[in-house]
Amino acid sequence: QVQLVESGGGLVQAGGSLRLSCAASGRIYSFNSADWYRQAPGEQRELVASLTSDGSTTYAQSVKGRFTISRDNAKNTVYLQMNGLKPEDTGVYNCNTEVKIDPEATWNGWGQGTQVTVSS
Repeated sequence: QVQLVESGGGLVQAGGSLRLSCAASGRIYSFNSADWYRQAPGEQRELVASLTSDGSTTYAQSVKGRFTISRDNAKNTVYLQMNGLKPEDTGVYNCNTEVKIDPEATWNGWGQGTQVTVSS
């Protein structure tokens, strides 16, 4: 019903920037929320940033002031702008999105993940 495709990961030097995208397609009635998570090797998955339908955002303390989550309604895409990247930001980043597929039903799913590697 709904597909999520992530893009934008890559290798960057410390201090650099990347913008991750999470594009939703399919049967979408409205947007509810989106979260970006990351998981470093040997670590637990960490919630990095969240966005709700009213535009409210929250961030992990470790990324506050450096990362920005946003949404383009026309493109059904959620972004994670990452500035001032640090080696400890390295990991696989996944988006989790919840949308309404009609006025009564919701869909929640995950993107495929995108690797971010920050070199020192």
